Amino acid sequence: MKTSLKLALAASLLATPALAQDKTVKIGFVTTLTTPAAVIGKDMENSVNLAMEHLGGMAGDTKLEVIFADDQFAPEAGKQATDKLVQQDDVDFVAGYIWSHVLLASRKSVLDADKILISANAGPSQMAGKLCDKNFFSTSWQNDETPMAMGEVLNKQGVKSLYVMAPNYAAGKDMVAGVERTFKGEIKGKDLTKWGADAQLDFSAELAKAKASGAEGIFVFYPGAAGGAFIKQYDQAGLKDSLPLYSVFTVDALSLPRLQSADFKSVLGSKTTQEWDPTLDNEANKRFVTDYKAKYGAYPSFYGAQSYDAIMLIASAVEAVGGDLSDRDALRAAIKAANFDSVRGNFKFGTNNMPVEDFFLREVIVDEDGVWTTKVVDTVYKDMVDPYASECSMN
Repeated sequence: MKTSLKLALAASLLATPALAQDKTVKIGFVTTLTTPAAVIGKDMENSVNLAMEHLGGMAGDTKLEVIFADDQFAPEAGKQATDKLVQQDDVDFVAGYIWSHVLLASRKSVLDADKILISANAGPSQMAGKLCDKNFFSTSWQNDETPMAMGEVLNKQGVKSLYVMAPNYAAGKDMVAGVERTFKGEIKGKDLTKWGADAQLDFSAELAKAKASGAEGIFVFYPGAAGGAFIKQYDQAGLKDSLPLYSVFTVDALSLPRLQSADFKSVLGSKTTQEWDPTLDNEANKRFVTDYKAKYGAYPSFYGAQSYDAIMLIASAVEAVGGDLSDRDALRAAIKAANFDSVRGNFKFGTNNMPVEDFFLREVIVDEDGVWTTKVVDTVYKDMVDPYASECSMN
């Protein structure tokens, strides 16, 4: 009997390393894979898959698995998808989320289960401030920051008045609040348009109001299909010279191919602000952009860049703790350390687990291959801390 016990003990000790190496860390990734907004979700999915390819599907000796889930561009569906990932698939991390209202509806499902939640896009003010959480991190930004950068650009360029348009939901309100926070001129008018599955796509009435307002420029936030619809109507209205366009999350790698195909030249030379650009000069970004273009035949968008970073962040933390996620404090510390090669170059978190990062002014240009894209023309903010960090209880 003693011999049998010794053999059993020896066998169990020998098996332990193998079991550790065989453990799979599961990442649930929630994005929009149906409805017209799926163009964004597909870019994020492509970028996640490219990150997994670059990692060889491994974080050190630990296998990584990604399970994609469709939020159907709706808070209820997003929460249901999140619930399934947490309860049935028992994922270790939940990442993704394009839309602020979907993230807000889904957050408790993840955090109440003591899972790690990482936003690869949505940055609602509440989750940077009063709803901050030790298990919530972001690889994007807080919603207000990008339009705050645009407000600074408008001031620098001497723009004295502005007409503002955005969809009527959480992120749209944050975007408007952001530009109003920094823009020193007059807001001549403001329209918050219908959003969701039946989002407003006819902006002729609003554009007529904007033209009649006498504003020196128009600021818009229209992601996805709405952005393309807006640019088309802006171009057809011939407003480029009389009402210059300043946008955030509207003119990007997803909309530019369609705009180029339609020859809407009014978008060339327009300005947008962002924390990432395909021209950022660091090795991780060069590899990401080059391999994405080779694999998918187009430039990646900022949605993709942030998703790529989310997977690389997770992998760095899993490797740092040797695949053992049981020590939650150690895992959180490894995430907070952000010891990975970001497509933005240096990456670091603030006290509320939101990135502290640079924001750039980008201009729509034609590249050497004749493709419409963007380039960085100025740095607006260095190491920007979001305006809601002071409201976070983790300070």
